[in-house]
Amino acid sequence: MILLKIVQRFCKLIFGLFLYALGIVLTIKANIGYGPWEVFHVGLGNTVGISIGNASILVGLALVVITLLMGEKVGFGTILNMILIGVFLDLILMSNLIGIVDHFYWGILVLVLGLYTISLGSFFYIDSGFGAGPRDGLMVALKRKFTLPIGVIRSIIELTATTIGWFLGGMVGVGTLISVVMIGFCVQSTFGILKFDPTKVTHSTLNESYQELKLALRLRNNT
Repeated sequence: MILLKIVQRFCKLIFGLFLYALGIVLTIKANIGYGPWEVFHVGLGNTVGISIGNASILVGLALVVITLLMGEKVGFGTILNMILIGVFLDLILMSNLIGIVDHFYWGILVLVLGLYTISLGSFFYIDSGFGAGPRDGLMVALKRKFTLPIGVIRSIIELTATTIGWFLGGMVGVGTLISVVMIGFCVQSTFGILKFDPTKVTHSTLNESYQELKLALRLRNNT
């Protein structure tokens, strides 16, 4: 049973990371301005000369260090989030399965769909309990330290990422402004509908996840 529970949590984690990457691609393909983090990633990628996926991984690594310093746990999910979202992002973009929207109002619809997909992906991988991702770990850490609603905190983070990305040359458009305003609402409403409080999730550290898996395999071999 313990092993089955770990496998279920792992599947929830991977599914959440894929949804998150898919949501990012939808916001890009909406073609009305990159989302906040994509403005940052593209600006950084163009400055350094790397892909948007690799820029995402690099930013994730920096945020892991920051959240560690703020007292948040780093788990198996944190590391996979840092790596796999960037990998999934590049793979989905290279597949060309999602076309570019060429109509402004359809673009708004696709953008909002992308934001809700990101929010749903956040729910799945945070709820897996393997450790919040770098960006959401920062959101949770700030939520613990301040009394602001989580949607407001998320919007502040996104606005900061957008501003830095813009200075680095990332593309800012109407969709960017919509994303900055809407992402906090999308996250808060999604978590509200699912009755999910990310600060109440007990995350396993890397060592705790390893010990859980070792115990599960030992019990399985003894049966």
